[in-house]
Amino acid sequence: MDEQGQAEDLLRSALDSYRASLAAMGKCGTQAYPQIGRDLQESLQSLQQRLRTDASPAAICATGKNVEDQLEQWSKRAAEYFRLKAAEVKEIMVVLARTAETLSERDQRYGNQFSEITTHLENIAGLEDLSKIKTSLLESVGELRTSLQKMEQDGQQSVAELKAELSGYQSKLEEAERLALRDALTGLDNRRQIERQIEQRIQGGKIFSIMLFDLNGFKSINDAHGHLAGDQLLKQFAAELRSFIPPMYGVGRWGGDEFIAILDCESVAARACLERAREWLFGDYHLETPAGKRKVPVRGEVGMAEWKPGDGLGDVLGRADAEMYREKARSRG
Repeated sequence: MDEQGQAEDLLRSALDSYRASLAAMGKCGTQAYPQIGRDLQESLQSLQQRLRTDASPAAICATGKNVEDQLEQWSKRAAEYFRLKAAEVKEIMVVLARTAETLSERDQRYGNQFSEITTHLENIAGLEDLSKIKTSLLESVGELRTSLQKMEQDGQQSVAELKAELSGYQSKLEEAERLALRDALTGLDNRRQIERQIEQRIQGGKIFSIMLFDLNGFKSINDAHGHLAGDQLLKQFAAELRSFIPPMYGVGRWGGDEFIAILDCESVAARACLERAREWLFGDYHLETPAGKRKVPVRGEVGMAEWKPGDGLGDVLGRADAEMYREKARSRG
């Protein structure tokens, strides 16, 4: 093999190792902190895919800088995530401690009252006048009844207050779980939630199809108009996708500038939907930029695949991804 061939092989090996390292970093981030690691994994996967299509020195340098930014953002989010979780645990412990203290004070209060009633009954034993004994017994019984009623009321109130506190924390936890399954930027389901929906359909044995959308030239829009304009485009595209896909189907952001839709139908119906989607979703978008409002033409590629019995999650996603990249290759050609 000549020197040029050896250099090309070395470059390919280096790029393969680089992409494998990005995949490993994303996987480790997700395993370490599932709630916040998924976004890091999605971002690194997006960078891997870009390196498949553009392995120029400029692209490799830009990828390195992007990786540094992603890891820095992830570390800050991890620190903030655990700070909030620690605060929630502390708050719950304070509520439980306060409740225990309240119950202890209540028991002490009623213990003193029962002690006083006992003393009163002991004093009755020394009386010889039956009328006085009767009167004292009635008074003691009345005090005992009042104490028991008050104790029951206080107990019910304490239980109600504790239930209200715990209900509030349950709502917070449910909201946190709901947000963990949403893409923070677009409000669509995130990759984790979409994968869960696909797995549910596979387990149910129900035929479905998926469509993967990839926006062309998204990086150039960021470079030309700024990242805020890029974020606007992602949110506008997400809103258009959500309005186009029927509410009963799954719609999510797959990562970076890629989106996904799950259709509960076979490939024939899904193909017809795909053609309408191209007309609906791709076209001119209006973005606010530092230079004013700009009309930006947006195009993209779509890959589709139908789930077949025996397929796993990776099988159906792999076919859709492969079709999307074939579309990209044809567009470049």
